Amino acid sequence: MEYRHTPVLLAEVLQQLSPHPGSVIVDCTLGGAGHAKRIADLLAPTGTLVGIDQDDAALIAARDTLRLGQHAFLIKGNFGELDRLLTEASLAYVDGFLFDLGVSSHQLDFAERGFSYQTDAPLDMRMDPSAGGITAADVVSSYQESQLARVIRVYGEERWASRIAAFIVAARARRPVATTLELVEVIKNAVPAAARRGGPHPARRTFQALRIEVNQELEVLEGALRAAVRWLSPRGRIVVISYHSLEDRVVKRVFADLARGCICPPEIPVCTCGNEPVLRVLTSRPVTPTAEEVEANPRARSAKLRAAEKL
Repeated sequence: MEYRHTPVLLAEVLQQLSPHPGSVIVDCTLGGAGHAKRIADLLAPTGTLVGIDQDDAALIAARDTLRLGQHAFLIKGNFGELDRLLTEASLAYVDGFLFDLGVSSHQLDFAERGFSYQTDAPLDMRMDPSAGGITAADVVSSYQESQLARVIRVYGEERWASRIAAFIVAARARRPVATTLELVEVIKNAVPAAARRGGPHPARRTFQALRIEVNQELEVLEGALRAAVRWLSPRGRIVVISYHSLEDRVVKRVFADLARGCICPPEIPVCTCGNEPVLRVLTSRPVTPTAEEVEANPRARSAKLRAAEKL
């Protein structure tokens, strides 16, 4: 299947990232290289673009999109291992980082990956199946009811988490819940009819929660953001696009923490902590897509962009 990628908030990314010839820019979530292609054009002829992705399909598509060579190269890996990946790439510093979080359009459209609640497929949801690890089917089949409820409530922010978990446990006692549509049917039975009639698809939040749990996305994200800031050159930029409140909360918290100066209690007249800010936050509130962009690309609807600059 063709790896399609419509870059979200492209103009805003370029404005905040400010790529120019001679810069070193790392796209930590390469995807179909929609953002990376435009960034690479602005870096030419003397800048360097590094694209990172753990999905083989994304890397294959990016090779067809980008002119690879001395000034543009790709790395397979998880941005949670950013220190190792950039060290092995022999980079001394980075002028800009881009994180475009969440699941890609290709991963949703490619049914066999198990991310979508619209088509039937094995419950997988691993960003990099070749790396092994647990699948969504493993979570559904082996987690205790209380564990399932916690995952769905915390990562999916699902009102009916306890009820959905109880229905999953009851269903798997009869036979394995192994495919996406089998799980969707269980969730629909668990969510009261009145709640199903309004709002998003009843399975959306549970599928989000399982994907985050399988890939440990929130734990990986915080470490990656802090690592990226360490690699930034002075006045280097970090730009992050998130698609749900949990991701955005992590980004906001990390940026605020690294932009904080003195942390001494207010009653102490002279600072003794020595804490100095590392970042300057460039977006007082998240940047969101225009109505025109959402109409052209509905998957941009929930996008929020935050940016910061290294001091």
